[in-house]
Amino acid sequence: MTNGNNSENQERIREAVREGYSQIAKSSGGCGCGTGGGAASCCGSGSAAQVAQVAGYSEAELATLPEGANMGLSCGNPTAVASLQPGEIVLDLGSGGGFDVFISGQKVGPTGRVIGVDMTPDMITKARRNTAAYRERTGLDNVEFRLGEIEHLPVADASVDVVISNCVLNLSPDKPQVWREIGRILKPGGRVAVSDLALLQPLPDAVLQMVEALIGCVAGAVLVDDTRRMAEEAGLTGITLTPKAGYVEAFGEWKDPLYQKIAAGLPVGAKVGEYIASVDVSARKKNEGAGACCGSVSQADEIPRSVYTPQVAELVAIGAS
Repeated sequence: MTNGNNSENQERIREAVREGYSQIAKSSGGCGCGTGGGAASCCGSGSAAQVAQVAGYSEAELATLPEGANMGLSCGNPTAVASLQPGEIVLDLGSGGGFDVFISGQKVGPTGRVIGVDMTPDMITKARRNTAAYRERTGLDNVEFRLGEIEHLPVADASVDVVISNCVLNLSPDKPQVWREIGRILKPGGRVAVSDLALLQPLPDAVLQMVEALIGCVAGAVLVDDTRRMAEEAGLTGITLTPKAGYVEAFGEWKDPLYQKIAAGLPVGAKVGEYIASVDVSARKKNEGAGACCGSVSQADEIPRSVYTPQVAELVAIGAS
């Protein structure tokens, strides 16, 4: 009975996410940000381009994208974290309108291939429409989009060099299964580069119950230790977690409605950045016959701890351990 209830709850979450992102896909404006209503102005004074730049994308990268591919849904730049190389096969989990797929396609070149998977039909439709403009602008025909859930990827075993994802894993109601799928489809020695939101401490119930927070990748966020554990249990190694200061704070400066709602649900005097951080997660699948590799040291460990709040400094220490 418990398993049945859990399955029903997971499906309810998927349906809420699917409906929220379907509305974002249909919205003519950018900067979806996940209000659940698809409002184009949900990032306050921040535009989709500003969100992407804060997340780590260059103006040159954004200039090559088809119109409408950037919807302001990024919380990092996994294509940079992955250090993509020509000829690699890349899979993007939760590819949306094709934002990271189109950027990755240019990095892997004509001998590489990028596959985007998304469970929202309207997002797949939007991405496939954007593909024509991508081909025309770049001269490349190396991307495709598949409808599917990230817990059950429509991809063969050990067929992918790199898995990327941008602010999507937190939306899954079964994150351990997502990490198992990542381990399944990666080739031995394959890489993972995930940008997502992580918790520095548990969120209050008032925030967790907000559908807007779920669609915005917040209510589904897990603690940093949980992310590391799930990746390890999926057979990954060399796991590095690197927090990025400034991303969450930018939404406060832009007076983002979702940010303001979350802030209102926190204890008096508490700041959103004390609970939530944007984090880059990188890891590898072990080579067959190779022993486990030790975790790498994050570049964030070289940054003076004094620039972080105590909670973020703790997160840096975890990532560098």
